[in-house]
Amino acid sequence: MSSPLTPLLATAFEARRELFATLHAEQTNAYRLFHGSVENRPGLTVDRYNDLLLIQSFHQALDADERQATSDFYAIQIPGPTAVYNDRSQANSRICNPLPPAELAAAQVQREFSEIGVRYLVQGRHGGQDPWLFLDMRAGRRRIMQEIAGKSLLNLFAYTCGVGVAAAKAGASYVVNVDFAESNINVGKENARLNELPIRLRFVQSDAFAAMRQLSGIGQPKMIRRKHMPDFPKLEPHVFDVVFLDPPRYSKSPFGVVDIVNDYAALMKLALLCTAEGGTLICCNNAAEMSREVWADQLQRCATKAGRTVREIEWIAPEADFPSLDGNPPLKIALLRV
Repeated sequence: MSSPLTPLLATAFEARRELFATLHAEQTNAYRLFHGSVENRPGLTVDRYNDLLLIQSFHQALDADERQATSDFYAIQIPGPTAVYNDRSQANSRICNPLPPAELAAAQVQREFSEIGVRYLVQGRHGGQDPWLFLDMRAGRRRIMQEIAGKSLLNLFAYTCGVGVAAAKAGASYVVNVDFAESNINVGKENARLNELPIRLRFVQSDAFAAMRQLSGIGQPKMIRRKHMPDFPKLEPHVFDVVFLDPPRYSKSPFGVVDIVNDYAALMKLALLCTAEGGTLICCNNAAEMSREVWADQLQRCATKAGRTVREIEWIAPEADFPSLDGNPPLKIALLRV
């Protein structure tokens, strides 16, 4: 079946053919096939995770003809993967389309894929909303693998611990992954088991603020503003050669709601205190409304207030399967030598 969507999918696919060959050669079989925000269908994304084809709509649901045309197009171009459609066009981007029993069963199968030789799990439908690995962060994981041999890593807001697993695979000496959600940590542990890692990763289920306060040596009080704090895991002070800070756009914690547009400085200050002198802090920000220039100024000012000098800033851009028309993609990754 053809539809007005088919030529858009075809143009995007042809534009990536050379990239696919490069990625496959380095043992990567997960990538974005269609990035609708810059490929003339805002809100539509199509991602391949080896034998899973994940189709997601964020602004407007696909109608039945469009869904069938999308599945048909990729069935010809990439025979084999199971197509799963998640409509996330309603409030809070939550998946809202029920699937027939057979499709749901296929969507709930755990599958393996690889990225730069590191193996991960993916599931088209699970208890959460987002895929277990964000593919636009491949550039960040790649840079960590280039940077980390023989060094220690603190992976904050670790989600399913992809950065930590990649670091261990690339020769990190010590890796601590911190995330508040038990389900995320459990997937991270499974990701670690899939790989023959030379070290044992540490997984800490905790609020990132509480973990950073303890690791930095500040300490975590039992009460804040007359509010009793949860019994967070106890952590001894420790600074790291590399700290990876990747907070979600919004998050709720015992300390309140964190909005990275307004609250990034508070996170960065603590992350800096966990970073060894002469070390590296990698900051991530996926707020589309904040430009790279404005954010860079915020990072510099925060470091200065914390008494640290930013000796170098390196910008890490998403790779070619995430094109940007203006060179200012929503995901911004800054590697800071501090």
